[in-house]
Amino acid sequence: MRRWLAGVAEIATAVNAPVPLPVLLDLVAEKACTLMGYELCAVLLANDSRDALVIEGSYGLTPEYVARVNTDHPIRLGPGPLGEGPSSRAFNSGEPQAIDDITVEPMFRPWGEVAREQGYRSMVSVPLRVAGTPAGALNCYRTQLHTFDADELDLLITLADQAGIAIETARLRDRERDTIADLEELNESLTTQHRLLQEADQIHRDLTSVALRAAGVQGVAAALSGLLARPVLITDPAGHPLGSAENDGSRLEVPHVEQTDETGSERLTELPDPEGGPRIVAPVLLGGELVARIWLPGRLVDLGPLGHRAVEHGATVAALELLRRRTALEVEWRLRGDLLSDLLSGVASGTLGSRARTLGHDLSRPHAVLVIKADTTTAGTAGADLATGTRPADVRRLLGIVHSATDGVRPRPLVTNWGEFVVVLWPDDTSKNQQADPVTAGHMIRRAVGRTLNDSTVSVAVGAVCSELSDYAAAFRVARGALELAQLRGGRDRTVTLSELGVYGLLLQLDDPRELIRYADRVLAPLRAYDSRRDAALIETLRTYLEQDLNTARTAAALYVHPNTVGLRLKRIEELLGSPLSQPETLLQVQAALMTEDVLGHAWPEHAQRLG
Repeated sequence: MRRWLAGVAEIATAVNAPVPLPVLLDLVAEKACTLMGYELCAVLLANDSRDALVIEGSYGLTPEYVARVNTDHPIRLGPGPLGEGPSSRAFNSGEPQAIDDITVEPMFRPWGEVAREQGYRSMVSVPLRVAGTPAGALNCYRTQLHTFDADELDLLITLADQAGIAIETARLRDRERDTIADLEELNESLTTQHRLLQEADQIHRDLTSVALRAAGVQGVAAALSGLLARPVLITDPAGHPLGSAENDGSRLEVPHVEQTDETGSERLTELPDPEGGPRIVAPVLLGGELVARIWLPGRLVDLGPLGHRAVEHGATVAALELLRRRTALEVEWRLRGDLLSDLLSGVASGTLGSRARTLGHDLSRPHAVLVIKADTTTAGTAGADLATGTRPADVRRLLGIVHSATDGVRPRPLVTNWGEFVVVLWPDDTSKNQQADPVTAGHMIRRAVGRTLNDSTVSVAVGAVCSELSDYAAAFRVARGALELAQLRGGRDRTVTLSELGVYGLLLQLDDPRELIRYADRVLAPLRAYDSRRDAALIETLRTYLEQDLNTARTAAALYVHPNTVGLRLKRIEELLGSPLSQPETLLQVQAALMTEDVLGHAWPEHAQRLG
């Protein structure tokens, strides 16, 4: 009895230890053998579908035997030969099933071969119950023929009951452990969620603070760098930096233009960079318009959900900052436009100087007048980037580029637009602080446009330097005329000065157009009157003839007419002028009249219609 009590106590100790269920079942099988003197023992439990018994613990049985029974000769609980064995009967009936000699028992025939290999002759199967429900069987084996008496079966039933209690306790403990693990996992998940919410709240607070402080695009870059612990670069669509923040001394370089061109997606994108490693780029959109890009080093998979959220939130705040900047610039440009309008009216109001100082400009200094306009192609367009070059949107875009190009210049130039022209009043500072003279400024502006708009060019006319407010109207008129004349004569992507235009430049600088009108009208009136009556294109033919160096054949080709037609027209022109074109004086008068007509059309368009 002491041996029995000690064996049961050992099982209870294992349950309380606790030990894994397979180890506990092996211990039950071992105690059955040592207490009852059996050579072999197995503990079988019903599977999850309760259609078969599976050996889960054993003592004395080889692993090969256990595997073969479980896979090749499973003990079924339903009908069929494999469901009529002693273990199945004990499970289904709830009564012990003893076989004194398995070699003569028909119901044991399916397991006869493995039994002979294992070397046992007799067996008994006692049902295992857990919480009053059949759960399996305790099978004990003898290598010799053996008859299992009633006392022996009672002891096995008692041991099986203790094993059932141990199994129930172990399962309760396992469920409790699983519940604790689930609760710990849930607690860890809640802790993680709480941390993520705190970090998300920090992202929201930091970036909202940028918006509330109006810290600008640079503030967005600094906030993102602090949140993501990596350098951040924000560029405009052309790749020019708008804001940059380093991290641990590391700074992100401005991307190449061809790399920038690959970032047309509206979502975060990863771009390869053979030199600096992969980069993450996020678009900054404003009403569907791409206004900037946010650049980060690293890969998208390493950014994480919070990193994605931070960058997307940062893109939203950057869009708001750029909208704020754009709105402020539009207000400033409108005020500058009003100032320029009053300045070019020719009436020097006493408030112009104070209004200019309010906008950060000192008109008491001398300023050169620069006039900029998009170049048109032979088809009459300004290139793909500027469409016609005269639409308000195109002018605003060009105005923005010029403003950015001159933003760092001190003293500040006044940049605004006058219709389709962008006008810059460039400080003509003779001190060593002057960053560029007016002509160099014109070159700089053209290069800035070329970098930003690959398909478009502009021309810049450099006008006179004005020291008095009343000088600006005439200086603008002359510079505008010079620009349009240069573009009319086929010039593109040029910085034009009055000296380069020769006689045109001299004519543009005349203050009173009336004498020019009278002169041009006196010379060209007979030809214009004849054209009006006969539609003979004499003025056009004369202009082309002069442009083609007095060559009749080239003139005919340019006008798409026969050379004889050109000859007849030239003869009619000479008759109307009253002198041959071969005379130098006649040529000079005609050329001067046509040049005057060009100048009047561009410098004084309001007077041009009076010709003829």
